[in-house]
Amino acid sequence: MSNFDHKTALTAIPHKPGVYQYWDADGKLMYIGKAKDLRNRVGSYFNGDKSQFNGKTRVLVSKIRKITFTIVDTEIDAWLLENSLIKKHQPKFNINLKDDKTYPWIIVKNEHFPRIYWTRKVIKDGSTYFGPYGSIGMMHTILDLIKETYTLRTCSLPLNQKNIDEGKFKVCLEYQIGNCKGPCQNYQTEVDYDNNIAEIKEILGGKIGNVIREVKTVIKTASEELNFELAHQYARRLEVLEKYQSKSTVVNSAITNVDVVSIASDERYAFINYLKVMNGTIIQTQTLEVKKQLDESDEEIITLAMLDFRTKFNSTSKEIIVPFMLSLQDESLKFTVPKLGEKKKLLELSQKNVLFFKKDKLNQYEKLNPDLRTDRILTTMQKDLMLTQLPTHIECFDNSNFQGKYPVSAIVVFRDAKPSKKDYRHFNVKTVEGPNDFATMEEAVFRRYKRMLEEDQPLPQLIIIDGGKGQLSSAVKSLKLLGIENRVTIIGIAKRLEELFYPGDSYPLYLDKKSETLKIIQQLRDEAHRFGITFHRKKRDQGTLKTELEQIDGIGKTTADKLLTHFKSVKKIKEVTEKELAEVLNKKQVQTLRAYFTPQPLPVRQAGPEGGA
Repeated sequence: MSNFDHKTALTAIPHKPGVYQYWDADGKLMYIGKAKDLRNRVGSYFNGDKSQFNGKTRVLVSKIRKITFTIVDTEIDAWLLENSLIKKHQPKFNINLKDDKTYPWIIVKNEHFPRIYWTRKVIKDGSTYFGPYGSIGMMHTILDLIKETYTLRTCSLPLNQKNIDEGKFKVCLEYQIGNCKGPCQNYQTEVDYDNNIAEIKEILGGKIGNVIREVKTVIKTASEELNFELAHQYARRLEVLEKYQSKSTVVNSAITNVDVVSIASDERYAFINYLKVMNGTIIQTQTLEVKKQLDESDEEIITLAMLDFRTKFNSTSKEIIVPFMLSLQDESLKFTVPKLGEKKKLLELSQKNVLFFKKDKLNQYEKLNPDLRTDRILTTMQKDLMLTQLPTHIECFDNSNFQGKYPVSAIVVFRDAKPSKKDYRHFNVKTVEGPNDFATMEEAVFRRYKRMLEEDQPLPQLIIIDGGKGQLSSAVKSLKLLGIENRVTIIGIAKRLEELFYPGDSYPLYLDKKSETLKIIQQLRDEAHRFGITFHRKKRDQGTLKTELEQIDGIGKTTADKLLTHFKSVKKIKEVTEKELAEVLNKKQVQTLRAYFTPQPLPVRQAGPEGGA
């Protein structure tokens, strides 16, 4: 690269954990990354095969003019520093974890007799925030629980003790209907109010079990003291709390204070789901979307997102349940990949959520931009079929015959995963005698690509043969004769088990029955079969009709061909005038033909002497 000597730069970078930064010629920070070994990681961008990089990575490397780095003590420190710097500088080539500015929080206001409500703005004023809540419905359910269980004020009056003692306020309608205990006129003490707030904070923090135990204690004590009114009041509270707990508990209550993270990704996007579990209850959940920049691995993305989630949700859990083991090493954290049990169920729940979110988001994007769906399908096909190129041009061959007669071949063409009907072609078999499906396939493939080569047309990236190993071998033989066997990928699909065969490989490839790749291949195969059968029936019908014409006295094979070529069908021949027939036949043939197709009247039967038959 001009103006940058990466070899010299690498010698200054140590083999230690840390964070590195890439800068362009204008001194602009382009990318921030972390590494266990700084020199090895940075060196991987410059050494080795550059073809392994995607387009954006190659652009990034070409623009690097300066490398800076920061050494840290451990990999976890590098992880934390990288996340902090990315959030601060937001470099162009780093993935963007979409923030949650639109997600709601529940706030316990920092004031006398604190109000509790929801907000989208987090202000550092000493208030306590719980969230963010990925589900607004969940947030409102919790607020409804609090409202139904506790009587809290909703006004914004400055209820300090001086204002209350001076009698500046009067109770409002909320007090009259029982939704507030009237702290504005000293009808409720601040200590009693704050006890309720403490319980609410326990609930919002996922410790609803602690609150339930305390409520049961109050009920028992009040009953023993014959304070039945208080006991009834707290029994009602207990009923609401237990009802809420039964709905929100999804795992064994022995699982306390764990985080769950899962990921679903494709070539463009990654989606990461997070669950925060306290005392067997999921108290927060959210899914992030990431648009990939530099072919980031699932491990890189899930690691970065995990820190972001833990920071947002103030997680202090020591255990994180993940779908695969991470290379990140930190003595204060334990990563678990569960194989069975309640933790496995938690991970499956997270994965179910992230897959649903991914499907929903991609469907939205594809509706707005149909090309995205095409790109995704082609990329998936390239990966599933191990192709070296995107299969933007696919051709599929199918043969048809009837008891060895009227053999035809058909080819259908898909461009960008859609039928290109103007490119469909039929082949009348010329060199094959009798029912020989292999030889028919060999002829059709040879004729098709011989002509494409002669006309300098671009070859398809993928050829599909409707048939098993025999038909595939015949097709490959033709490609070898033309010298293009290494320029295209060819596969065969066998109908019985939808097996895919590759040349020279005795073991078939089985794709998931629900995969889009298999659906496209099946669509090609079915379309080729339909197109071939239509042509075959037409040819067979023509053959049958021609045989019927040849049975007429004076009409031979040559004349029958002329008639069908000129009039297209026997029905038309029956309907045309003698003048029109005379354009093809002589006078005697016209008369013979008309006589053949003219219905003869039935003979009249004479009645007998008695009127009988």
